[in-house]
Amino acid sequence: MKTNRMTKWLIVSATLMGAVACSSNNTLPQATTRASMTASVDDYTYLIGPGDSLAIFVWRHPDISGSFQVRPDGKITTSLVEDIEVSGRTSTQLARELEEQLGKYIRDPIVTVSVGRFSGPFSEQVRVIGEAANPVSVSYSEDMTLLDLMITVGGMTEFADGNGAKLIRVVDGVQTEYSVKLDDLIREGNISSNVDILPGDIVIIPEAWF
Repeated sequence: MKTNRMTKWLIVSATLMGAVACSSNNTLPQATTRASMTASVDDYTYLIGPGDSLAIFVWRHPDISGSFQVRPDGKITTSLVEDIEVSGRTSTQLARELEEQLGKYIRDPIVTVSVGRFSGPFSEQVRVIGEAANPVSVSYSEDMTLLDLMITVGGMTEFADGNGAKLIRVVDGVQTEYSVKLDDLIREGNISSNVDILPGDIVIIPEAWF
């Protein structure tokens, strides 16, 4: 009886080890680097993203107007238009597209789109990682600066090497790394160390070596 149990245990163990060995040969695809559509603070326009709440008004058609939540896949479904992609569009672009789609069912539709509860697409969000007091993704706001961003995340931990921080920016598919002086900016109040933030920026704050 004990021999049979031992044999079964060895078979199960060998099977599990084989499964682990097979799975270890698989590799995950590398994440795609999404470049921001905003190259400078002067050409920023808010883009709709998952989690946003949209108020869509169709003139003289209250029955197909209403509020719609952008799904995690970046789409919404309206009364007459199913699964329309809205993420990455401006409210004006979406209004014109809805007019085109609704024109198949009603005559000369006039559509207005307004956005509430702003989140924006993931490619436009700003991220702070490492020794931030509250590492988090932040929805970009027009004219956001590095100081605004650090206030939002609650500053740095006591272990942070603020002057060793890096800002990663991707524009038109090209990734560039910049040095930022967070200690000078936050702890010494040197405003000359403040810089503009763009959608999609990533700030990495390393730990100090004592």
